[in-house]
Amino acid sequence: MTSGKQARRQRQAQVARPPVRSTGGRQASTKVLLFAVAGLAALAVAIGLAVAFSGGSSSANPTTVSALPDAAASTALFKGIPQRGNVLGKPSAPVTMVEYIDLQCPVCRAFETEVMPTIAERYVRTGKLKVVARPIAFIGPDSLRGQDATIAAGHQNRLFDFAQLLYANQGPENGGWLNDEIVASAAKSIPGVNAQQLLDASNSSAVASTAKQNESLAKTDRVGGTPAIYIGKSGGTYAPVSPETLPEVGTVSAAIDRALNP
Repeated sequence: MTSGKQARRQRQAQVARPPVRSTGGRQASTKVLLFAVAGLAALAVAIGLAVAFSGGSSSANPTTVSALPDAAASTALFKGIPQRGNVLGKPSAPVTMVEYIDLQCPVCRAFETEVMPTIAERYVRTGKLKVVARPIAFIGPDSLRGQDATIAAGHQNRLFDFAQLLYANQGPENGGWLNDEIVASAAKSIPGVNAQQLLDASNSSAVASTAKQNESLAKTDRVGGTPAIYIGKSGGTYAPVSPETLPEVGTVSAAIDRALNP
């Protein structure tokens, strides 16, 4: 295993943009890595079908790509919860959780698949909490594609469904899995999402502007890795939660409860 400093130097050499690159020395746990490996088989099938149908081209055609595994479970998690842009939950919720995420990050995958379901059901669905997602990129070039596509999904009010589905089908860091085909497949797999519109929006100036804003906010918040979770009373100051380790359900719940009952 590389040290945090070595990982930081490697990632800085891999991609010039954006400014948030360091994992802060945070390493994926053995459990997290096993989850990532377990998902590779299903992912390989999905990507293989997508490439076969598209004739091996690197540009995706949303009429020919395949639906991804776990699409139903991913969308069911947020069914009935309001989504608007990058905000999940009731707009007037008294507490806000801001999350900085990278679609290639295995620790983000662990948080979104192991912690978020409980938080969404316990606090978001009940109107106590709203979640603000800020996709960023620090692992490598494919992170930029994931960042832009996730922001574009927010234009159709399906950012959280889209991110959750890609986490469920996540491959290894910088393994080439986060390509145009899987982006199109994820878009096609989510009911109500226009895949071609999402692909077009991914390259738009509006998405680029939001990505730049997220990078600026990440610098202001001194984000050193993902997932970076901040919680506080809505409209107030948001404090970091478990900044050096994977935030667990109990830790996140306690932070929400403190904000609800200061």
